[in-house]
Amino acid sequence: MSVYTPVSESEAAGWLRNFSVGSLVSLEPIQAGIENTNYFVATSQGRYVLTLFERLPAEELPFYLGLMAHLARHGIPCPAPLADHSDRFLGELNGKPAALVTRLPGRSIARPAERECAELGSLLARLHLAGRSYGGYLENPRGPKWWRLAAGDLEPFLDLEQKALLESELQFQSARRFPDLPRGPVHADLFRDNALFEDGRISGVIDFYFAGVDCLLYDVAVCANDWCLAELSSDPSLDAARLQALVGAYSSLRPFTGEEREAWPAVLRAAALRFWLSRLHDLHLPRPGMLVHAHDPAHFRRVLESRRAACLQALP
Repeated sequence: MSVYTPVSESEAAGWLRNFSVGSLVSLEPIQAGIENTNYFVATSQGRYVLTLFERLPAEELPFYLGLMAHLARHGIPCPAPLADHSDRFLGELNGKPAALVTRLPGRSIARPAERECAELGSLLARLHLAGRSYGGYLENPRGPKWWRLAAGDLEPFLDLEQKALLESELQFQSARRFPDLPRGPVHADLFRDNALFEDGRISGVIDFYFAGVDCLLYDVAVCANDWCLAELSSDPSLDAARLQALVGAYSSLRPFTGEEREAWPAVLRAAALRFWLSRLHDLHLPRPGMLVHAHDPAHFRRVLESRRAACLQALP
């Protein structure tokens, strides 16, 4: 669990008076996430999520909140930010930027089957299509520029083998920018724990705070590297049936271009590299926190090595 900024019930109750949501009933820290402080909030009028943004630059926050509001208006089941009495999505609580969003029903699935992967593919395509009309712009904050910066920060903590793997992959990716691939707003972190299911359907897509504008194919690759592994905890190779369910459902709504089909193996590697780097960063350069949960970077190193070693085919 990550709680960097504690919030008492009296502090939350006072802050909620800025909104037309009734009086506070309960406040519960959320036992997930490593980037922000999150609480479940129940009031006399509904259920919400309170987020205190710990390190996201203030100038980036309107992009995320605006994107969520835009997608919710277009029928995507994502948290909708609530405007306060001054018609602002973003406020301040205990010295941190803070927002209140709707809480969605359902729960995440640890072991998705082909049916759930197809549901995800369809949802992701609809999200990308809806995002085309969003006017905000923010380059993927964990894209290639960040990879290089993170690699430099991590150099003192890595052994020779890790350094060699990292430098080799950075050189590979630097020659493959794919400027002609379709681009738009992407979630960029749609792991299994960020999708909620209810009655076999996705009832919510949460945690948009790594979103940005990038290749749409990158979003598909991020999902494939988490949802479609042969063994979700041990074997990092891709399961063909679940992968086909994901990309087949996606492409039925937004067909892949020829350039996207050819770029697929390299983009899968890029998605694996990003999460290996971010987990290394959280392990070796953690922030002070009251309660902090960090993921094991070894998993995504195995995923990256698997994608590098496999004779991956272009998308069908």
